[in-house]
This record gives sequence, C-alpha cells and structure tokens, in this order.
Amino acid sequence: MHVMQFQKTMGTRDAAVGAINEVLPVLPVNIRRMVVSLPEHIQGKVEEVRFRQGRPLVLGLPSGDIFLNAAGKPVHLASEAYLVTPDDMERLIQLISSSSLYALEEELRNGFITIPGGHRAGITGKAVLEGGKIRTLKYFSGCNIRISREIPGASSTIIPHIIDQNSGGIYHTVLVSPPLCGKTTMLRDIVRQVSDGIPTLGFSGLTVGLVDERSEIAGCYRGIPQRDVGVRTDVLDGCPKAEGMMMLLRSMGPQVIAADEIGRREDVYALEEVLNAGVKILVTAHGSSPADLSERPALGALIRSNTIERYVTLGRSRGAGTVEDIIDGKSFRSLGVKRC
Repeated sequence: MHVMQFQKTMGTRDAAVGAINEVLPVLPVNIRRMVVSLPEHIQGKVEEVRFRQGRPLVLGLPSGDIFLNAAGKPVHLASEAYLVTPDDMERLIQLISSSSLYALEEELRNGFITIPGGHRAGITGKAVLEGGKIRTLKYFSGCNIRISREIPGASSTIIPHIIDQNSGGIYHTVLVSPPLCGKTTMLRDIVRQVSDGIPTLGFSGLTVGLVDERSEIAGCYRGIPQRDVGVRTDVLDGCPKAEGMMMLLRSMGPQVIAADEIGRREDVYALEEVLNAGVKILVTAHGSSPADLSERPALGALIRSNTIERYVTLGRSRGAGTVEDIIDGKSFRSLGVKRC
C-alpha cells in the first residue's frame, strides 16, 4: 500500500498558511485577530473553524480540536476558552453572505454557503419549512467553516494507476473516503493533471467536464475557477450533479466527467448515461471501501456491475490524504501499491 500525506507536498510555510488567510475576511474582527495571532505552524494545519453560540470557539486540527482564549492563545480546557457571542454569530453570517441572505436562500436550503476559494461554511439554526420541505434557515446558532486547500501534486502517486496506457484515456475511477480525509482535494488535483496532461507518462491530457455543485473543487467566483483545475476543464458551478452531468454531456463534448460526493439515485442515473455515451467518470463518494458502497441503495447496483475500474480509498492513518489502497474494480483486488 502506498501512503501519501498532503502535508509532504506543501512547498512552503506560506502555502500552508494561505488557505486560512482566504477565510479571514469572513471572520468577525475579534476572532480574526485571534486566528492571526496563532503561530504559523498551527495556522497552516487548521482544517475547521467551529462557531457554536454560547459555547467555546473550536479549531479543528489533524491532531484534534483546540480551543482559543480571548487573547488567541490555544487552551485545552473549555472553561478557559472564548465563548462565541450572539454578536459574533450575527456578524459572521453577515460577512459570509455579504449582508444578503436572501440571495443565498438556495444554498441555505442545503445547510451551507460556499465562500470564495471553495471553502464551505456549514450553518445550523431553525429550519423554515414550506410544503413540508426546508425553504431556508433562521435564528442561526452554529457555523463550521471547512478549509479547502489546493495542493498541486497531491495525486501524483495515484495518477499512474488510473491512466489507461492502451487507450490513452483513464479508467472509470471512484475515490472513496469518510469525511475529512481529503477526497475533494485529491479529486481537484487529479482533474488538473488529467486535464493538463503528464508528459513524463506520455499522457497528453483530456477534456474534462467538472460539475462543481458546492463550488468546492474549482472554487469559482462569478463562474470563474479560482483553483487550478487544468487547461482543458469546463466547469459547471453550483449546478446539481445529475443535471450538470447531462448538460456537459450534451454540450461540451467531454472525454471525462468529474463530480464530488455522488450518492443519490439521480446521480447514479446520470452516471449511467455518461457511461453509455462512452465517457469516462471520475467521482468521489462517502464510504470506507467498495464493499461499503455496494450496500448503498442507490450506488449498490453500479458498484456490483463491475463497471468501475479503479477504487482509491483514502483515510487518515498517516494524516489527511493518506492513500490507503488502490483497488482493481473488476477483481476487487489490491493493486499492491507499496508503502513509502
């Protein structure tokens, strides 16, 4: 088994800190100062910033959660931590939404807002129902900002196993992992490399259609990708995956269609159309293994059909982004990737 940690691919300390800097503008000024006062080696490892009204401010790191006190110093006891105030929550929501919650009702219906850079702000509060379905949220009580990091080269050890040297294309590939194990970061880098081409492998690059439903992969701002997803990649931003795959298939002539976090029946139906059209798929799914996915009501039939040619399982055994295994989709055997 080959294991790779994203941290090893970070070129400089500045690159590690850059991601947290992108979310500073949406933090209330007092909390922004707390985060900025942290040592750079801690800033570069922050994966989440959690706000819960009336409870401690929490930073999620690979090694576990830490609290901050009012001076921005890390503390281990909740009793010593800074407590998030109603004013903090109100200001946070204003900054995240640019003071226009009405314009973001569709995103709120899904429980999160994507901010520039592809970072996701999950939000909790009271659900407002309409016809038995969630219309929006109000009385916001919590927010979790998940930090998205662009790490060029993160997928370099995977790429040789998903390129089909005979056809000059790629294998139908699914990245499988639990939450917070780096599948979106890995998908972004695979898309970039597949799109740009890899001269050292004699791979010239393919046209990729990317459905970025949550704006996390390409990090689009006003429809323009802020992340590097390759020179041959067309992005549908903020579009439901099933509809987006069909739109790209009809209009953009992709050789590969990529999407994050498939799982609904409509996603699988769209993937079947893509497969029938002879287009390769590159997607991610929540789970721990192909066997886990095969038990899902929507995904099960697709997994059991032996259509998928490669499974890449990710975990955190050596940190976020650990490649735990690469599995042949026909035989379900490990490809025997060696540990570094």
